[in-house]
Amino acid sequence: MKIKPTSIVVKHRIKRNLLVIFSLLGFICFVQGQNEQAITITFDNITLKEALLRLEDKTNYLFYFEEAWLKDHRVAKNYENKKIRAILNGLFEETSINYFIKDDRIILLNNTIVLEELPKDFFGEEKLKEESQDSSPPIFQEEFLPQGSDRKRGLITIGKQNPNSRDREFTLSGKVTNMNSNKPVQDLSIFTTNREIYTTTDANGFYSLKLPLGLNKLETNLLGYEKVFQDLIIYGNGTLNLEISEDVEVLDEVVVESEKDANVRDAVVGASIINVEGIKTIPLVLGERDVLKVALTLPGIKTAGEGSSGLNVRGGRADQNLMLLDDVVIYNPTHFLGLFSAINPFTTQSLEIYTASIPAEYGGRLSSVFDIETKTGNTEKISGEGSIGPITANFALEVPLIKEKASVIAGVRATYADYVLKNLDEESLKNSEASFYDGIVKYSHDVNENNTVQSTIYYSKDRFSITSDSVFGYSNSLVSLKLNHKFSEKKRASLILANSRYQYDILYEAEANNDFDFGYVLNESLFKLNLYNTLSDTHKLSYGLSSKLYVTDPGTIKPIGPDSNIQNKKVDREKGLESALYISDLFEVNDKLLLDIGLRYSLYAGLGEASQNVYVEGVPRNETSITEVRNYGNNEVIKTHGGFEYRVSGRYLLGRDLSLKAGFNRTLQYLHLLTTNTTMSPTDIWKLSDLNIKPQRADQYSVGIFKNIVENDLEFSLEGYYKKMDDLLDYKIGAQLILNDALETELLQGQGKAYGVEVLIKKTAGRFNGYLGYSYSRAFIKLNSAIPQEQVNSGDFFPANYDKPHDLSLVGNFRFNKRISASANFIYQTGRPITYPVGKFVYANEEQVLYSDRNQFRIPDYYRLDLGINIEGNHKKNKIGHSFVNISVYNILGRNNPYSVFFVNEEGRIKAFKTSIFSIPVPTITYNFKF
Repeated sequence: MKIKPTSIVVKHRIKRNLLVIFSLLGFICFVQGQNEQAITITFDNITLKEALLRLEDKTNYLFYFEEAWLKDHRVAKNYENKKIRAILNGLFEETSINYFIKDDRIILLNNTIVLEELPKDFFGEEKLKEESQDSSPPIFQEEFLPQGSDRKRGLITIGKQNPNSRDREFTLSGKVTNMNSNKPVQDLSIFTTNREIYTTTDANGFYSLKLPLGLNKLETNLLGYEKVFQDLIIYGNGTLNLEISEDVEVLDEVVVESEKDANVRDAVVGASIINVEGIKTIPLVLGERDVLKVALTLPGIKTAGEGSSGLNVRGGRADQNLMLLDDVVIYNPTHFLGLFSAINPFTTQSLEIYTASIPAEYGGRLSSVFDIETKTGNTEKISGEGSIGPITANFALEVPLIKEKASVIAGVRATYADYVLKNLDEESLKNSEASFYDGIVKYSHDVNENNTVQSTIYYSKDRFSITSDSVFGYSNSLVSLKLNHKFSEKKRASLILANSRYQYDILYEAEANNDFDFGYVLNESLFKLNLYNTLSDTHKLSYGLSSKLYVTDPGTIKPIGPDSNIQNKKVDREKGLESALYISDLFEVNDKLLLDIGLRYSLYAGLGEASQNVYVEGVPRNETSITEVRNYGNNEVIKTHGGFEYRVSGRYLLGRDLSLKAGFNRTLQYLHLLTTNTTMSPTDIWKLSDLNIKPQRADQYSVGIFKNIVENDLEFSLEGYYKKMDDLLDYKIGAQLILNDALETELLQGQGKAYGVEVLIKKTAGRFNGYLGYSYSRAFIKLNSAIPQEQVNSGDFFPANYDKPHDLSLVGNFRFNKRISASANFIYQTGRPITYPVGKFVYANEEQVLYSDRNQFRIPDYYRLDLGINIEGNHKKNKIGHSFVNISVYNILGRNNPYSVFFVNEEGRIKAFKTSIFSIPVPTITYNFKF
């Protein structure tokens, strides 16, 4: 383990005997200030040593000092009729040097002072009632860890002793970087040994904390890095930059990371961080590391079924999650209908999830934020990582461009499933198609200590055929530019420019007279400015503005070939501008109460060119109820929506490792997902709010209690929430959503409510580690209307199709030794709601089905057990590369978990069918390497 302070004011180890001697000397001496002569002298950019020698020549004083203390200091000053003390104070102002005068001798001291009287409590007397009245620095006695510990750093001194200072607290700030790669280290916990003072590093590795005058004992903690113990004496504001090294032996110990005591001391509720490096041992389908699949094991995050691409967070719909990749929205972060994540694990640093207490800077979605951050490339040397699995291969490479300043990281992943399918004997599979790939490049440049530039380019592409006559394809493309500027240690800003594009197409080639090509495109452009200002130890402000332009082409269809009867058609383009201002204050009221108070105002404007129908109120919307058709020119405002969004949360410490938290969130969403499927699919339509479609709104109340048992490396949390939603978009029975020019006639808007209790128990370290998550939750929708035809289930609340009351996840990892570990995860969920046929009748000599109320029944419960073993190569540091093999079995019990149940009419009879994704155990061997 190595750690070195790379930018400190002074480094000095206290010698107690020397301090006592100087103190006694000062105690018996008299200050000669009143008899000092006035001096006129000029120093013309000379060394400090030369300046002292000139003072000796010009006065009767003799100087005593260590030459090393004066190194690298130069003087360019002019003094007229100044006494010696004024001159010395000016000369030593920017140094760590103090002095005392005894008769005609001036003795220099390196950040040590001679006291003219001993502190009142020097001989064990009672502490002063008002400590702030005592301006004398205390006498310190250094403590040591047991011998043999290589984590203890030498004592250092920050600031300069000033016997006249009445300040009792000072600010220590700095930047933490990885010793090997020179990358900033994010989310590193820095705290005093008694844990009364605590902070974490931000995305750029910066930290700041207030420390009391005198001796402080600091510790650091972060998954994958060895703990550091640092003693320091602080006399003034200063900087301590740290370089820390990775600890390869603990990288896999924790999957879901919570910085030390952050779950207890932070003000946020419903927040989690997943460190991607720690998920490599979890057994997943076909050996693919998948950060989103790991997120599904956390309480409150669900999906409608195995292989689903959308996530449902705390009773929210799949479109209510803000998925960000390096600050840019990614609309479909999955491959092959949700079986694989489209996020490359080798280039991903971490995933922050907010299911409540959503920061004020985020908006546009009701339920959650998934903030995915890409790694910063290695600025020291070329490094890489890769894997080869049954159907996919992955490779990432980091290349320094300017040593210690600029680098690029690139990753590419692809499947060779097509090659596998074409070599099978089954004819139907040989004609199938299933392929995907994704690539990402991130450039990072530390221009100087105050400015950094980051840019990311990402692209993913899927192409598959479920039937032999149709080929589905969809893609995501993202580009972003982020400029970070530090005005001072307390003020900084970031500017983000970004674009995201999602599109899909369907090629149908079965009948020559009906072949077609259908396409859909959604484009989003973003401008965002974030500013951060630490006003004081108790107030930390963040504020900013953003503007986002949406442009959608809701659907185009064109014939393929000259014989096709399909007619060209294009639904009118839609545009919308969403802008927002926000401000938040992290307010430390006292040692126990911490508040995070945020306010966001968002304004949305639907823009032309467009035609909008106006309908008669109180009757079903259709062609006969249109009263007016309004035409809008290019960029003309069609309709505005907006409002305040409140983001408030707080923490109250009940003890050092026990806290109570509560929060309230109001969110608005102007973009809606329309689907008739159980889950998100590539052919879903995103619909902008307009004259007839209102934005969605939600209020969420949350409360939780958080407890740490440090001696056992255990963390416990119990959270409860209630969420109320308005103007949720749904569809009528038999709705036609594709290529519909009057889509509002097929839609309904209603209410939703969700509530639940979540329990999470984590063991964060040791040979056995992991977590247990459980939630009991409900999610309901209400589609009521004064128009009977637009009511669903008689206008009463009914379960949403992702309503799963019981959800249990157990993830565990046991390390046998440094090279071999075993892991397991078990999942149990209540079966999701479904609509069943409850009767039948005969119409036109054919049996027809009478269905139940929507979502009245449930499919069978879901459970699954996965096992895996991780075998690593040796950890010799001088090896060119390191490797490990992951052997896992997905669904080892062979549970035939139903994905859905559907009914068809065959030859006049109604038959039920059940579909499953993985109904048998799926073994996988994946080879991973790193250099």
